[in-house]
Amino acid sequence: MKPINVGLLGIGTVGGGVYAVLKRNAEEITRRAGRPIRISVVADRNLERTHRLTAGECRATDDPRALVSDPEVDIVVELFGGYDQARELVLLAIANGKHVVTANKALLAKYGNEIFAAAQARGVMVAFEAAVAGGIPIIKALREGLTANRIEWIAGIINGTTNFILSEMRDKGLSFPAVLAQAQELGYAEADPTVDVEGIDAAHKLSIMSAIAFGSSMGFERAHIEGISRLDAVDIKYAEQLGYRIKLLGITKRTDAGVELRVHPTLIPGKRLIANVEGAMNAVLVKGDAVGATLYYGKGAGAEPTASAVIADLVDVTRMHTADPEHRVPHLAFQPGSMVELAILPIAEVVTSYYLRLRVEDRPGVLAEVTRILADHEISIVAMFQREPNEGEEQTDIIMLTHRTRERQVDAAIAGIEALSAVHGKIIRLRLEELL
Repeated sequence: MKPINVGLLGIGTVGGGVYAVLKRNAEEITRRAGRPIRISVVADRNLERTHRLTAGECRATDDPRALVSDPEVDIVVELFGGYDQARELVLLAIANGKHVVTANKALLAKYGNEIFAAAQARGVMVAFEAAVAGGIPIIKALREGLTANRIEWIAGIINGTTNFILSEMRDKGLSFPAVLAQAQELGYAEADPTVDVEGIDAAHKLSIMSAIAFGSSMGFERAHIEGISRLDAVDIKYAEQLGYRIKLLGITKRTDAGVELRVHPTLIPGKRLIANVEGAMNAVLVKGDAVGATLYYGKGAGAEPTASAVIADLVDVTRMHTADPEHRVPHLAFQPGSMVELAILPIAEVVTSYYLRLRVEDRPGVLAEVTRILADHEISIVAMFQREPNEGEEQTDIIMLTHRTRERQVDAAIAGIEALSAVHGKIIRLRLEELL
């Protein structure tokens, strides 16, 4: 049977992995797909590297527009990353009637609505399993495996760099800057780590999962995003003493008022499986009304784990290549005419529990003033402890865990507490999720 011809845009770390795995497992993949899948042309600025990695077994070009316009190419795999060039090439490939496979979460989070509409109109597929959580098949689970469920919420550790940093800070008691430097030396963090450590990468991935879970358009621009760069190791230690771990979570929930879409450091009970995901691993917890909570765990990055997801998409597209477009799995799980525009809640309206750390003068009456302000804002306390001050020390830390309350009430209470003369500096506020 005639092979499916693939044009590969980029043969860096992931592209090289795709080429290697596709070649190594060619027989098995052919048996699964029903016909051979071969990379016929690669576009990359580094032609020397392209020739080295492919051993001259396919054509090489430094002109990506020529590749996406090549009549011999059936599927375009976009691995360039970034926004503008990737958007242009993907839309051109779609206009030329080619299916697209991409690992580019930033592209989909920003331009996914436009790209999926173009693909629907042209009758081609855009597959993107590798865009979220590397080798973990979370997109397929959300689009197909859990299709009988009304998804209630998703909570995920979806950035390996930040999870590695938090694991090291907890295990070794090191500061964020010290562990970041270590992560950069090991290759877990980029020279400019902003996209990872400030939560932007996680928000890209969360936006995609939220759209699939709830049948809504991409909401990345409306997501609440906080990273870990200002997280203090002492809060990780205090959380541990209270029985919690701190993880950077992407959380999306369906509520009566709208959809929560937020990324931030979060306290999780230490007994939860997801709280024990360490190092650069990823995990996604999905709660459906019928199935309950399901956990998906694995490597969220790397050449071959990501290549695994890219090739799974290639096999899916090959199987459905000649199928009537109306009988394919919809890009975002719901039929295009059934998509809805859901409100995304501002963070001030989110209801959750909180960890508060206050630096206060060590004298009688301070705690009473603090609890009075919390009570005035209808915030009740679940647990509290006060660090025993060292000899001669005039200030100490008070740590509190609250019941579930609305964030704007917590904002108001914090402003009132910080105005007290006995309270020094800013109150540290972290959110807490039980994930039940």
